[in-house]
Amino acid sequence: MSTWNAGELQALDRIGEIRVAGRRQDGSLRTLTIIWHVVVDGSLYVRSVRGAEGSWYKGVRRHHEGAIVWDGTTRDVVFVPDTTVDDEIDAAYLQKYGNGSPTRAITNAAARATTLRVKPR
Repeated sequence: MSTWNAGELQALDRIGEIRVAGRRQDGSLRTLTIIWHVVVDGSLYVRSVRGAEGSWYKGVRRHHEGAIVWDGTTRDVVFVPDTTVDDEIDAAYLQKYGNGSPTRAITNAAARATTLRVKPR
């Protein structure tokens, strides 16, 4: 497994949205979905604003593999459940996206339960 390079992390930290898709059993990608993300301590994290019922999240959880797309870049990734830095992730979401209702939704208990660390393949 590879790691994010500094340029990728800077670009990901700077932009507001990425597109994410899980892989089907045949290896093809599911439909790309726009989501919010944050970078914390050199790692990329995502959550489902709809909690465990989010369709993209259900697709990712089936095989823990997929892809993300941002600024014309596509990377194959693995999704690892990781709730070890949830407080820092909450703070990063608040700093990046403000304190509006969408941010409160992505930092509530249901969304926190879906925290995934995204690792490049």
